[in-house]
Amino acid sequence: MLRFISRPLSVSSIHRLRTMATANTPSFNKVLYQPLAEIDPEVKNIIDKETWRQFTGLELIASENLTSQATMEANGSILTNKYSEGLPAARYYGGNEYIDELEVLCRKRALKAFNLDPAKWGVNVQPYSGSTANFAALTALIQPNDRLMGLGLPDGGHLTHGYYTAKKKMTASSIYFQSLPYAITPETNLIDYAGLAAQAKIFKPRLIICGASAYPRDWDYAELKKTATKEGAWLMADIAHTSGLIAAQELNNPFEYCDVVTTTTHKTLRGPRAGLIFYRKDLENAADLEKRVNDAVFPACQGGPHNNTIAAIATALLQVAQPEWKLYAKQVIANARALAEELVSHGYRLQTGGSDNHLVLWDLRPLGLTGSKVEKVCDLMGITINKNAVSGDASAQVPGGIRLGTSAITSRNMLEADVKVVADFLHRAVQLSLLLQKEAGSKLLKDFVRVATTQEEGKEGYKQVKQLRDEVRAFAMKWPLPGVDVEGLKKPEGIHED
Repeated sequence: MLRFISRPLSVSSIHRLRTMATANTPSFNKVLYQPLAEIDPEVKNIIDKETWRQFTGLELIASENLTSQATMEANGSILTNKYSEGLPAARYYGGNEYIDELEVLCRKRALKAFNLDPAKWGVNVQPYSGSTANFAALTALIQPNDRLMGLGLPDGGHLTHGYYTAKKKMTASSIYFQSLPYAITPETNLIDYAGLAAQAKIFKPRLIICGASAYPRDWDYAELKKTATKEGAWLMADIAHTSGLIAAQELNNPFEYCDVVTTTTHKTLRGPRAGLIFYRKDLENAADLEKRVNDAVFPACQGGPHNNTIAAIATALLQVAQPEWKLYAKQVIANARALAEELVSHGYRLQTGGSDNHLVLWDLRPLGLTGSKVEKVCDLMGITINKNAVSGDASAQVPGGIRLGTSAITSRNMLEADVKVVADFLHRAVQLSLLLQKEAGSKLLKDFVRVATTQEEGKEGYKQVKQLRDEVRAFAMKWPLPGVDVEGLKKPEGIHED
């Protein structure tokens, strides 16, 4: 019989209850009732160090966000114990009545979050990630060796949209299918829709993928639909980066034009790390699309779903459906625009000159810097960014830019005025990178890192790195961190900041 206690238990009471519960437990099972800090202090310390890093730093990676306490609670729940291959009411295991209830609820919330009519749209909530969702969607829509088109990686596309190099097919989307990238225009850095249409007329793809991982502007889905219809191709949108903004109706709506829409759930959607596949249910020429998508997810591409993650997705989607979500999405975009405007005011070059979404793409080549060096110096001062290819780069392996995003700092309550402080940190980090590169005496990354991390006689770069790191830390620690009691947070062992 379960007994619910209305008041919090003291530490001594918890210890006493645990002792009573485990009194008759065999030795081989006692570990099941011990907290992480007791049985594995090494992993607990790593978690504590990562918590400290997130609290004392600034997360500006565009593909990251800070999920809610409720989402983390669901993700760490007892649901992780249950196996449930199959779909609701059609499982390969028993004992799934509550798992079925959960998955049906998650589906309903997904459709509601994106304002979709359940008579026209369905959704599979089982994909483990965005990449898994994309390959399952490809498996459902086209056959091996069929042709697809996606935005090229150096122009802002994603690996799973058919990327390959002259020497290697990089992902399953190019290994198992024939792919041809479309591009952005060199003059504006915007999607070249006319060029895409001309390529499609010759290449005759069975599938056109829209969506990107480093494109700061919105998409013209209507124009893409014209090309797809003309060439007899499926149109699929991968909205992994922008799904939270689309759900808030702050960006163009791909569901009005696409046959399939995929997304991750952990970027602007601010949920756990997973994926979703939305599919049309009302297509006359593909009445079986629902079955094709579901069969592609399981058993074609993965096994049993992660039910704890599905619970966390459902919780995150409940938040997305609230009126406050639109305010959050608006602020994410406002912060990205404020960041872009501040960088431009310093004379820096941004790809497309600004942003329509959460993302800013900064071209460092006019400064003679690489993205790798600026990423490294920002890491040293607690600003997390990522190096990224920009239009015209000869190789995605040696990128000439960095990608910035505002979703996570907005989740820490920062507004435009605060973003200007962050922009100033970035400005100083880039100027410091120029000094460090000069002091290194070469353009090699290892020499750059050496002068940034070691005090050398007659050189100022190391001192400036430390000074800026102290300022960033002091600024970052002013803000809350979702899911963490920062008031009682202490620096864990193993962190060497000074």
